[in-house]
Amino acid sequence: MDTKSNCMNLVITGNPGVGKHTTTDLFVKQDSSYQIIDINKFAIEGGFGNKVEDGFEVNTIEMKDEIKKKVSDKSIIVGHLAPYVLDDSDIDLAIVLRKNPYDLIDIYKKRDYQESKIKQNAGSEVLGVIANDAIASFGKEKTFEIDTTTKTPERIVEEINGIIKNKEGGDIIDWLTIIEERNEFGRFFDY
Repeated sequence: MDTKSNCMNLVITGNPGVGKHTTTDLFVKQDSSYQIIDINKFAIEGGFGNKVEDGFEVNTIEMKDEIKKKVSDKSIIVGHLAPYVLDDSDIDLAIVLRKNPYDLIDIYKKRDYQESKIKQNAGSEVLGVIANDAIASFGKEKTFEIDTTTKTPERIVEEINGIIKNKEGGDIIDWLTIIEERNEFGRFFDY
């Protein structure tokens, strides 16, 4: 599929573990005209953050002006911080990858995340924090969600190409209903 004329700057964002980098790599393999900007890598290499006990704390305010200089005519910007370092004028479309929070817990345990970080990231997914922040930063008409839980990377890229072509599509995602049915709010939130 030719996406060259349909989309110039594309964001792929979402919580850790939803498949952002796998999807981006496959997307660029199919259309190598895109320049990848990995926000986490940019933050580390540019010295926009500090190592903290359970990860890396990024100064998004300081990074915002610098990352905008990197965005070219055809960039795919990948990372969970995209809604905090880019504006709607910087991008054409934002794809928010989502995954069932129970599956994310398993991924985070395999990554040896601390329990507090597991709860924070899985809780963020339940509430759709990055999706809501992407809509706030980029606008509802530019922001699309895709549930990656049972989809192959190939299927996800196919859906992204459909969104690029038609400026519509994506999934409606509500993890709160699942958590409520199981009455497991304590597994995701301290309250």
